[in-house]
Amino acid sequence: MSLLTVLGDASVVAKRNIIRIKRVPDLLVFTTLSPIMFVLLFAYVFGGAINVAGSNGSASGYREFLIAGIFAQTVIFGATITGTGLAEDIKKGVIDRFRSLPMAPSAVLTGRTLSDVVNNVIVLMVMSVTGLIVGWRVRTSVGEAVLGFVLLLVFAYAISWIMAWIGMLVPSPEVFNNASFVVIFPLTFVANTFVPLDTLPTVLQRFAEWNPVSAVTQAARDLFGNIPAGTPEPTAWPLQHPEVYIMIWSVAVLLVFVPLANAQYRVATSR
Repeated sequence: MSLLTVLGDASVVAKRNIIRIKRVPDLLVFTTLSPIMFVLLFAYVFGGAINVAGSNGSASGYREFLIAGIFAQTVIFGATITGTGLAEDIKKGVIDRFRSLPMAPSAVLTGRTLSDVVNNVIVLMVMSVTGLIVGWRVRTSVGEAVLGFVLLLVFAYAISWIMAWIGMLVPSPEVFNNASFVVIFPLTFVANTFVPLDTLPTVLQRFAEWNPVSAVTQAARDLFGNIPAGTPEPTAWPLQHPEVYIMIWSVAVLLVFVPLANAQYRVATSR
C-alpha cells in the first residue's frame, strides 16, 4: 500500500474525529476550561506568593513566566485525548467497523493523532487570548513565537503516540484516564512549569533538569521572550539547548512508539 493511500485514509479518519469535536462540543469546552482555570488560579491565587521578575522588569513577571508552563501542560493533557478516544473506540466496537473497510490499518492511528493536533491548536489559541488578558506578552519576533508554538505541538504529537499505545493496552477509557493522570501530574509539576527550578529540592532539581516538560517549557519561554530578568544560565544541557533536546526527544519517541502503537493496534483488533 502506497504512502499516498495511507495519508489519504488517515485524512478521512482525522476528518471524522474533527467532525466529532463539532458534534460533541463538551469535549472541547472542558479541555479548554481546565487550563483557563489553572491560569486564573496560579496567576491570581498563587502568583502573589511567588516572586518572579518580569523579562522587562514588569510587575506581572510571574504571569509571563507561568503561561509557557500552562501551554506545555495543556498540550500534554490534550495528547491524552488520543488514548481516551482509542480506548473508547475499541470498547464501542468502532475499530471493528474500521477493520471491515478497505483502508490501511495504520491510518486509524495516524488520523487519530493528527486530529488531536488540530484540537491542541484550537486550545492553544484560546489559551493565548487568556494569557494576553492576564498580562502575558510575546517579547520576541513573530517568527520566534510561531516556532515556540510549533515546538509545543511537535512535543504533544510525540506524546500522543505514547498515549495511543497505552490507550490500546487498557480495558476502558476510565482506566486510561486514571493511569495517564498518575504519570502526567508528576511530569508536569516536577518541572519548571510553575516555579523556578532553584526552588525545588536538589534531587527533584536534577530530575526536572532532564524532564522533557522542563525543556519544552524553557524553549517556549526563550522563544516568547519570557525568561525572568536576572535568571542565571542553566547548567544542565537540556535547558541550555531546549529546542535541540525536544526535537531529539520527540524523534526518539516517534521512532519507538509509532511501531509499538501499530503493533498493539493489530493485537487489539485481533481479539
